[in-house]
Amino acid sequence: MKIAWRICLAAIFSCVALHAQAVSTASVKGTVQDASGSAVPGADVKATQTATGATRMVTSATDGSYSFPELPIGPYTLEVTKDGFSKYVQTGIVLQVASNPTIDIALKVGAVTEQVQVEAAANMVETQSSGVGQVIDQQRVVDLPLNGRNITDLIYLTGGVNPGRTFRASSASSISASFAGGGNGSVGYLLDGGTHNDPLSNQNLPLPFPDAIQEFKVETSSLPAQYGYHSAGAVNVVTKSGTNQIHGDAFEFVRNYRFNARNSFQPVRDTLKRNQFGGTIGGPIKKDKLFFFLGYQDNIVRSTPIATVAFVPTAAMLAGNFSAISTAIKDPRDATGKTFFPGNQIPTNLFSPVALALAKFLPTSNAPNGQLTYGPPGSFTENQGLSRIDYQLSQNHNIFGRYFVQHFESPKGDPAQGILVGAIGGASNSVFSATVGDTYLISSSMVNSFRAMINRSSNTTINNSYFGFPDLGVNIYQLPSDTFGKFLGGLTATGAFSLATTPNWQPYTTTQVSDDVSMTSGSHQISFGMLFVNLKAT
Repeated sequence: MKIAWRICLAAIFSCVALHAQAVSTASVKGTVQDASGSAVPGADVKATQTATGATRMVTSATDGSYSFPELPIGPYTLEVTKDGFSKYVQTGIVLQVASNPTIDIALKVGAVTEQVQVEAAANMVETQSSGVGQVIDQQRVVDLPLNGRNITDLIYLTGGVNPGRTFRASSASSISASFAGGGNGSVGYLLDGGTHNDPLSNQNLPLPFPDAIQEFKVETSSLPAQYGYHSAGAVNVVTKSGTNQIHGDAFEFVRNYRFNARNSFQPVRDTLKRNQFGGTIGGPIKKDKLFFFLGYQDNIVRSTPIATVAFVPTAAMLAGNFSAISTAIKDPRDATGKTFFPGNQIPTNLFSPVALALAKFLPTSNAPNGQLTYGPPGSFTENQGLSRIDYQLSQNHNIFGRYFVQHFESPKGDPAQGILVGAIGGASNSVFSATVGDTYLISSSMVNSFRAMINRSSNTTINNSYFGFPDLGVNIYQLPSDTFGKFLGGLTATGAFSLATTPNWQPYTTTQVSDDVSMTSGSHQISFGMLFVNLKAT
C-alpha cells in the first residue's frame, strides 16, 4: 500500500553564477588571466582525474571564465594551454564531495612548449554553496579509532551536531542527531546521490563500513536546493570506486573480555567477544575505461549480558503482606493521598484480577522485597557487502552502478530462562540499496547528471508466543493466534519489570529519480533540476 509520495522540483535561473549539481560530485570554476590580470579567452582547460585517467575539456569564455560542473570526486591535475603562453599545469587538486572551489589560473607569456608546473596543493575556498559544514575525508574515515567501526560516530565531529532522541532503529549504525537545533528526523542522508533515510524512523539506513567509504560531508544549515526536502541538515556519503591501480585491504578487529578490566560498578568481568573482519579490492577491468570495487565486512558480537535488576511480587505480597517494603504505601482510594495502609498490609480483595493472573507467569524471588536479576540477550551478527562499477564511455560520458546489502540479526530471549528474558524480542533486519548514475557532457557548456535509486528495507521483530491480554481477563481484541501467536502488546510495572512481546514486520520500498542540468555562458551559469521520491510500505 502506498503511504506517501512526493515530488521535489527545484528550478533556479539567475544572471549571476549559481550552483546545482548531483550531490555526490564536485565542481570547479575559475578565471584564466595573464600576468597583468587581464582575461585570456579561448584557452583550453583540461581537468584529469589522476586515479582513473578520466578527462574533461572546456574553453575559457570571453571574460576568461571556465567551469567544470559534475566532476567525480578525487585527485585532479589541471592543464591550461593557449598560443603565446607557456603551458600551465597544476597538481595536488583534491575535489571533495559537494565542494565547489574556485581556482584562478595565471598564464605566463612564452612558448607552448614551455611549462609552468604548480605542485603545491591548492588552497581551495568554497565560494558557491550556501551550506555550512565540513567534509570527513578518507584519512579520517579510515584512521580514526571507532568503537564498532560505525562512520556515523564521526558525524558528531561537526560543530552544531548533537545526539538526539533515541528511536527504534534498523541497525547498530543508525543514529538520531540534532543538527544546529533542528528536530530529530529532519536530517537527509544520501549514499552516492540517492536518498538513504530509514522510512521507519527517518534516521539513516545502515551505511557501509569505513574501508568502503571514500568520504562524506556533513552540512548543518543554509542548505542548497538539492537538500530541500530535509530541513535541519544533510549527510552526503560517497563510496569508493576502482582506479587504474589494484588496491584493497584485509582486516580483522578484535575485542575480547580477556583484555578488559572489570567495570568497578559490576560484580564480575564482562564476557564481550567482538570480531569484525572483511576486506576490499578495487581496480581496472579496462584501463582508463572500466573499473570495479568490492567490499565485505562481518561483525560478530557475543556477550553474556550484564545482570538487570527487576522486582516481582513474593508469596507474602500476594497474600497482602508488604511489610518488607520500608516505604509506607498510600491507599489509592483516598483522593487526598493522606491515608496509608497500616503496617503495609493490603486487603487482597483490592487486588486486580488481571494483576493476579499475570503474577502466575512471573518468576519467583527469595528476596523479601522481591528483587531478582536476569540477563537480556547481548549478542548480534551484522554483515555487509558492497559492489560498484564505474564506466568511462567517452571523454563526455560516464556511468556508475552501486549495490549495497546489509543484514542484522539479534536473537530473541530464551523462554527457558523465564518470561522476563523470553519476552525480549529479537530482530532480523535487512537493507538492499542500488543506485545508478549517468553524467553526460552535452556540450562544453552543458552537463546533465542523472541518478536512479531503489532501497528495500525490512525490519522484523521476532518474539516468543506467550499469552495475550484476553487470557488475563482483559476485554480487548486479540489478533488470530494461528497467524501471530499470542502476544502482549506491551506491559510495564513502573520500577519493577517490563514485558513487550509484540511482533513487527515493517517492509518499505523507496525509489528515487533525479536529474540536474548545468549550463554556462561566459560568467553566467543557469542550473535547474528535479527530484522524485516514492515511498511504499509493502
